[in-house]
Amino acid sequence: MLGFTDHDARRWEPKRIRLRIFSVAGRIATHARRTYLRLSKNASWSTLIVTTLTRLAALPAPA
Repeated sequence: MLGFTDHDARRWEPKRIRLRIFSVAGRIATHARRTYLRLSKNASWSTLIVTTLTRLAALPAPA
């Protein structure tokens, strides 16, 4: 829920989140000791996933 600050997805039920967010086709790739998540560009929710992951990465680490 931390990543969905200004989107209607914040109010979705867990079943709807699983259906829309976790069912997007993707592939985990590693290259030069980095791990990449490659999402399908044709998926309708891929931009929401990328935005959410960017917001979560920007959060400060807990002390």
